[in-house]
Parts: sequence; C-alpha cells; structure tokens
Amino acid sequence: MNSPSKVALGRGPLTLNDVVAVARDGVAVVITDEARQDVADGRARVRRLAEESEPAYGVSTGFGALATRHIEPDLRARLQRSLIRSHAAGSGTEVEREVVRALMLLRLRTLASGGTGVRMETADALAGMLNAGITPVVYEYGSLGCSGDLAPLSHVALALMGEGEVDDASGTRVDAAKALASAGLLPLELAAKEGLALINGTDGMLGMLVLACHDLGRLLRVADVTAAMSVEALLGTDRAYAAELQALRPHPGQAAAAANMRAMLSGSAITASHQGCGRVQDAYSLRCAPQVAGAARDTLAHATDVAARELVAVIDNPVVLPDGRVESNGNFHGAPVGYVLDFLAIAAADVASIAERRTDRMLDVARSQGLPAFLAEDPGVDSGHMIAQYTQAAIVSELKRLAAPASVDSIPSSAMQEDHVSMGWAAARKLRRAVDGLTRVLAVELLTAARALDLRSPLSPAPATAAVRDAVRQRIPGPGPDRYLAPDIAAGANLITDGSVLAAAESVVPLA
Repeated sequence: MNSPSKVALGRGPLTLNDVVAVARDGVAVVITDEARQDVADGRARVRRLAEESEPAYGVSTGFGALATRHIEPDLRARLQRSLIRSHAAGSGTEVEREVVRALMLLRLRTLASGGTGVRMETADALAGMLNAGITPVVYEYGSLGCSGDLAPLSHVALALMGEGEVDDASGTRVDAAKALASAGLLPLELAAKEGLALINGTDGMLGMLVLACHDLGRLLRVADVTAAMSVEALLGTDRAYAAELQALRPHPGQAAAAANMRAMLSGSAITASHQGCGRVQDAYSLRCAPQVAGAARDTLAHATDVAARELVAVIDNPVVLPDGRVESNGNFHGAPVGYVLDFLAIAAADVASIAERRTDRMLDVARSQGLPAFLAEDPGVDSGHMIAQYTQAAIVSELKRLAAPASVDSIPSSAMQEDHVSMGWAAARKLRRAVDGLTRVLAVELLTAARALDLRSPLSPAPATAAVRDAVRQRIPGPGPDRYLAPDIAAGANLITDGSVLAAAESVVPLA
C-alpha cells in the first residue's frame, strides 16, 4: 500500500487505507474548510441548547444512571473534566501505538463531521496531538463496546487536558503536559458536551477492525501461496482447482483462491512428474484449500463492507442533527462491529488449522510421498521440523479458543441503565492476537514447504513457487543438519509481514 501524503478529514469518506496510513505510517491529517464550517454550525446548536432551561443529556445533566441530575451552568466545565478523569479507568496491558492512533483518527473524523457539537479548537487539539506523534497511554481493559469505547477514549481525552501519561514522537514516556508543551500545544479546557463527544464512539474497535482487514487481506493471499507450495511438495494434483469445478459452487472467494493456486502451480515439473500415478484424490487439507480460504475471503469482504459503512458513520450520544435537533440514540452500540470481529477470528482459526494439517502431512513419512521423516537431514539424529509443527499446533489450539465469540456476552453496567453491551472491544483485542497467530502458522508452512520443495530436487518447482522458495532462501538456509529454528520461524513471519512472499510470487504470476 502506498501511503497518501496527508489524510483530509471533511465531508468525503475516510478509506481503510487512510486509517492504516495514519495509524502505522504516521501520515498527517488536515481538517478541510467544509468540515470547519460543519463544526462551527454544530457548536452553535449546542450553545443554544446549553442556554435553554430544559435539561439536555450530556450538556446540562449527569451521565448514564446519573442523567437525572440537572447541572447548573457554573458546574458544567467541571462536569466535563470529571467525566474524563473518572472514565479514564483502564487497566492491564498497554494498547499498541497503531491502535491508539487509529482510534484518535476515527474520533477526530466524527468530531469534524459537526455532529458532535464540539468547538473547532477541540478538533484542532486532537489533530495537533495526532500530527505531533503524541500517543496517550491506553490500557487493554475498560471498554464494554457500548456507550463507546469509554475508558480507552477517555485516556486520550485526558492527555488532551494535559493530564496522564503519553509516549512522545520518539517513543519516550512523558507527562502529557510536558509532551504538549514540547510540541507547542496547549492543554484543552473542555466546554459543554465536549467530554462526552470525545469518548462516546466505537473508534477503538473500529480501528482494530480496519487494521485486521488490511492484514488479513494479505494473509489470505499468502495462504494460497503456501497451500500451493505444500500441494506441490506433497505430489498433489492441481486438477481439483480447475475453474469449471469451482464454477459449480460460485462463491467469489473460492474462485479467487483456486485461481491463485492454479497460477502458482502452473508449469511445475514436480506436478507433471506424477501424472497418471493412480492416486484418485488428495486429502481434504490439499483438495479443499480453496473452499476454506475462499470462505475466509468472503467473510473478510463482508467485514470490510461493515468497516466502510462505519467509516462514514457519525457516532455520538446525543448527536447534533443538521436541522438543529439534538437527539439521544443508540448508535454507539458496537454490535455491527463486534459481530464481524468475531467472524474474522473464526475464519483466521480455520485457515490456520488447515495450514497446520498440510504441514503435518509433509513431516509424516507415511503420508509425505517419499520425503524424509520430519524433513530431517538424518532422521533420528536430526529432528528436522518436528517441533516447528508443535509450535503450529499450539498456536492453532490458541486460535480455536480465540474464535469463541465475545459479542454474545453482555454484563449490565451503570446501575442497569446500560443493560446490554456488545463486548466489541474484547472481540477486537482477541482478533489482533488471532491475526498474529495466523501469520506465524503460515510462516511455519512456508518454511516447511520450501524445504520439502528443495528435497524434491532434481525435479523443479513451478516458476512462481520457485520464486517464493528463492525469496525464503535469501534469508533462511536450505536443508541441512538441525540448527536453532526459532530465528528461522521469526524470519519467515517477517517475510510474510513485509510483503516479500507476495512480491516474489507476483514477480511471476498475478494473484487475485
């Protein structure tokens, strides 16, 4: 992905690539003139509402179960500060920088819509902190995925106020006030409704969904590559991937996965060497690879559609409508995002599971079609990739646990005012672990298949699989006596995440 030079926040849509560019690559954001007018219009409506005698939620009342109390004008600034300080109650492991930057960007996008009623200086303050590379310390636990990602976003708002801890652009942990001063920014004094507007969104879980969609798009193509290498190494056939067979079950993801495997195996001397050998069909982990990877692709397509809709959503409660009304609503509920986060964890687990089965088959002398036991140099003295498969199995087992849905759970909160929550943040956190696990499982299959192809010499692999094998060999030695294997697995994972595997394959054939 080529990052844009800057990301504009205005009336136009924010794309998935925009989010990745800001979150991971540090691309700057700019608020358009149109958005500035929208923010000014929204703020004028909130100002009028604050002056009225009738209570308005979040403007002149308390929050959640405390919304029954009317707050006098001279206490409203304190109301907003107290909201942020009390809601910045996260705990546990610190959340990754890219996730915090993503949620900051997505909250800023909503502020720039004008639908939250904040002042322009508040939106500018968040943009300034983001562009200065200041990353508030956010903790893993604290969001129920309903009424927004409250605790995570509160830690960001706290930093805007000059309180709490942040990491500066160099990654150094400092007090928020010091980081703001070093960047030429002033602490923000929150006005009516602004505390609520800064925290009442699903931005954390959405940010993690966008990042996961980006990563899984790459990983599912890598899964086609490693599957093709394994099929070739196991003397499998490519006939099951024929276009006319895939057309009988017209799922688009399946068709794309099968097309990739056909392309990867085209011109293979290894595959040609055993035609007519009498074997009727391959095991499911080989023959059904496009069906599994294809179903995962279609699940990803659905999740990406949900993310795209969320990226144009305005989520706040209450929300400022274009006609001047300020209405309470339930759009902060994370169910739409939580469901697809869980769906993707299921898909990731299954793609990893079938990859592990192919790896195990290459290592088993009874099923590997003539390869040495565990692909060892001297089986018995050497263990080859025996324990690499153990690592795969351990990860796959963990992925199956992570596939248990978080979004079916709900624990009431706020004295039963918030009596049904989405747990979407939890679904997002476990999906991040699932994406990492799938990467490592595919790395082991990549290394094992590359080693098996080497052991098929003098028969030559297909040009595309050979190109991937050669890319592996640039960083990882070929077959030989046992050596320290953990660095090889780490290097294999890096080859996947830095794009080298797909680049090598696509230097020979295009992939869908």
